[in-house]
Amino acid sequence: MGVKGLGSLLEGNSQIYQDIRFRDSKLVVDGSNLAYHLYFRFFLDLSHGGEYLAFRPLVQDFFTFLHNCGIKPYVVMDGGSSKSDNKLKNILQRNREFLRRAHDIALKGRREDILPPFTLSVFEQTLNDMMVPLVRCFGETHGQLAALASEWSCPLLSAATDFYIYHLPEGVLPLDHFWKSVKKSPASSEIHCKLYTMTKFCTFFNIDRQLLPVFASLAKNNNVNLRGINWVQFLPADRPGLSRRAARLEGLLSWLGGRKDQTTEDILTAAMDLMPDMSEQARTEVWTMVRKSMLEYELPSSSLRGFFSEETVPPLPAEMLSCVPDWVRTPLARGELSGDVLNVLVDRRIILGIQAELRDLQSSNLTSQPIRQVLYGLLLDLGQCVVREVDRVELEVQSLVLGAPQQLRLATLPQADRAVRLQVCLETLGVEEEALEGVPDHLRLPVAVTRYWLRRASPEPDLTHLKALLMVMVQGELNRRTGGTTGEQQYTKHSEQLPDGVVAHSFNQWQACLKDASQLNLLLCKPLPEPHFAWLYQGRLVHWRLKQLQEREPEDIVQDDQFISLYRILLGAVTQTDPGANRRAGGPEAQLRSSMERLNTLDGEELGGAEGLDHGPWVEVKSRRRRQ
Repeated sequence: MGVKGLGSLLEGNSQIYQDIRFRDSKLVVDGSNLAYHLYFRFFLDLSHGGEYLAFRPLVQDFFTFLHNCGIKPYVVMDGGSSKSDNKLKNILQRNREFLRRAHDIALKGRREDILPPFTLSVFEQTLNDMMVPLVRCFGETHGQLAALASEWSCPLLSAATDFYIYHLPEGVLPLDHFWKSVKKSPASSEIHCKLYTMTKFCTFFNIDRQLLPVFASLAKNNNVNLRGINWVQFLPADRPGLSRRAARLEGLLSWLGGRKDQTTEDILTAAMDLMPDMSEQARTEVWTMVRKSMLEYELPSSSLRGFFSEETVPPLPAEMLSCVPDWVRTPLARGELSGDVLNVLVDRRIILGIQAELRDLQSSNLTSQPIRQVLYGLLLDLGQCVVREVDRVELEVQSLVLGAPQQLRLATLPQADRAVRLQVCLETLGVEEEALEGVPDHLRLPVAVTRYWLRRASPEPDLTHLKALLMVMVQGELNRRTGGTTGEQQYTKHSEQLPDGVVAHSFNQWQACLKDASQLNLLLCKPLPEPHFAWLYQGRLVHWRLKQLQEREPEDIVQDDQFISLYRILLGAVTQTDPGANRRAGGPEAQLRSSMERLNTLDGEELGGAEGLDHGPWVEVKSRRRRQ
């Protein structure tokens, strides 16, 4: 979770950093951290659902600059892992804070650190296109990043303060300073940046480097029994004017500096003695918590080195061996499958992504829950069992293995007939394969998801929502083919205002459905081609198109034969009747019939009605709500 305030403490004592000119070297990159940094530092859209196509060239430019400086990056992404109770508690607390921030983005347009749902997917797809080495880590990511940098004797690039505690021979390149140098001199052949080393830190604060894990564990202050210690009282008299957090950290460092010759046990005992009223039970809890925290800063042997040098898939941690089939490791390590797969297999728990949306609307994740139920059924291979979903509330969700999934087993999925795997994917979305004829291959999954979304979204999507979404999908596809742009300069001035909350929520549900359907498709070994996410959805452009469609039809807005032709193909695929599907008398399908009937004609051409829009055999959501 990092040491809060440590980054600010270093900025206030900038002489700890060393100015260097960096080039011609390996570089271990904290990929998840970098993706967050690039998206937020360039102030890309949050409230409209994301600007993925604007994000892609930022990633390309960053890694092109590294290449031009002779720097060989090796990118490590966060992966799923078995969470300890203490870490899970912190994650749940952070999740509640993210929900508040998501509401503030939607209501007030604030800049909060919540990424749109496909940001990391676009980041990974862009690196794969550029052939930049990338791996998703199993288990504890920070330790593996640090171990790789230590074994290779190269710097590590990150903004995470945890890395300041590890003993890394070539130190840490703080991402904020590094990025500023890249932005300032994009044509340079070297990067003028700052280097942090443990040696300079310990010399400056006059403490033994062996005590840094103790410092970090006490500074994190996750245990309520330690919160009453007033570390500020140990601050030297010549250090006035510090912020409260910086004063606390410097006071702790000063206190530790006077205990160079003491053992760790003596130091922990002395720390607890500062709380004379602490009970024996509380002392035991503190001791256990701090010792466990300190173990996190012991460098493991690197499990990633072989992947980068010989493409050897990293071994699984011991607690995962009995839960994860061997074949699953490869797509996980390559970043194809989400780390959530590990969380479901090992812990039967998943923490769902949060989008910018108003609290008084239902979570957009509920719309795609039936898709996840099928995913859980395939993963757990155990009939009906419970997976705990952490969203706004905690849900106990039943996995489902009815219908076609009963023919599949997780251990042998790659060997299963593609027709069966495709059947599972399409039946989950309620789509017949014939409905996708004529649709470009890599748009088939998004089109199938759009059919699902029309039936499942709540409130029901308006006709103009569908048209705007398809127009942006078409424009993105044509731009992908030709290398064009979305014409951002045309719509930026029209999208400065916050979008309508209900409309934005409708598109959030579409993104949630696409995200979960993409994971299902990947687990099924891609019976449908993986979409190019950067071109599928541009938030501000979708909302601009929506305003245009209030007065005009797509043919009047874009007068391009190729555009209109592809648009009509996609619209027909989304709205036509599935042959042989059973029409329901009630439920979401019946509620959507009136709106779907309006889609029956386009310039006098029959496109098909809403009959037979059956969801497939897995529609019941059996869940019990549990408050966090």
